[in-house]
Amino acid sequence: MIDLIGGVLILIGAGFSLIAGIGLVRLPDLYLRMHAATKAGTLGAGLVLLAIMLEAGRLEIAVRAVTGLVFLFFTAPLAAHLLGRAGYLAGVPLWDRTIQDDLTGQYGEQTKRLQGYTQPDAPLTDAVSNPAQDAD
Repeated sequence: MIDLIGGVLILIGAGFSLIAGIGLVRLPDLYLRMHAATKAGTLGAGLVLLAIMLEAGRLEIAVRAVTGLVFLFFTAPLAAHLLGRAGYLAGVPLWDRTIQDDLTGQYGEQTKRLQGYTQPDAPLTDAVSNPAQDAD
């Protein structure tokens, strides 16, 4: 029964990975391609890792698979955010059929920061209270 579940998970994961690959080739702009790679690619790789964990039946392989899943789920959204922001700030054009761009006029031309963002005056280490000094 575990072999059947593992096989189904591998097939579904491979299908999502295939969809992600097709999306990387066929979608029209950076942002849609990035979406396909991070969403479908992460789900596909996650399902394959889950199948490996079930099929192996050994603790050390299960720990490696879970570690891979955790790493994948933490790094894929962060990488997508950084790529999207870098592309937007570099002026990568949106798809010509994009309806709405919520970031138009929100970034400063010189600073490349959001308009409402203010830099803190004090360094972070000065802002944190020291319990030893508070006791005096």
